[in-house]
Amino acid sequence: MLYIILKRMDNLLKYIRSLTAFSDESWEILQSALTKQVFKKGEYLLSEGQVCNTLFYIDEGYCKSCYLIDGTFKNTDFFFEDEIVTNINSFGKGEKSTFNIISCEPLTAILFDKQKLITASQQSNEIEVLRRKGLQLSATKQEKKSMILQLFSTQERLEYYEKECPELLQRVPLSQLASFLGVTRETLSRIRKRRAP
Repeated sequence: MLYIILKRMDNLLKYIRSLTAFSDESWEILQSALTKQVFKKGEYLLSEGQVCNTLFYIDEGYCKSCYLIDGTFKNTDFFFEDEIVTNINSFGKGEKSTFNIISCEPLTAILFDKQKLITASQQSNEIEVLRRKGLQLSATKQEKKSMILQLFSTQERLEYYEKECPELLQRVPLSQLASFLGVTRETLSRIRKRRAP
């Protein structure tokens, strides 16, 4: 079990070093802000109305952000391995979250505790740079998704995600994918059939 935990932490370290220069000393300091947690399928990482004090690094599995509208979930994004997910406004400003983050399959995440991360960043500038880069990545993804939703047709959105995030189409059920793309399942099925060779 210890080997598995260390291996998963090693995945995180590789991810961090793909974003920014990060010394062994900073990694040692960062350990105090990290915890590993396993979520069951359908379990909430964050609930609407909660204040988000965590950055979630997805090590295994995937999750979604969504709103509950009239008893139905409206999916707004999906997050896979080697991604960081959070509610930026809630994490940054202490506001209550306006959406949920829910695991879509058994999921292992490494959690960055906000207050402990701030304390660690005061001891290492590399950790402060990492904290800012993590939030910047989340903000950039949100902005890009908003642009795609506003400017692209459903077919263009489908083609974009086929190219840029193929696992979205491979792993997400059709009904959830349709919700994310803003169409009915039937409409998405028709589009995919028309495009089939």
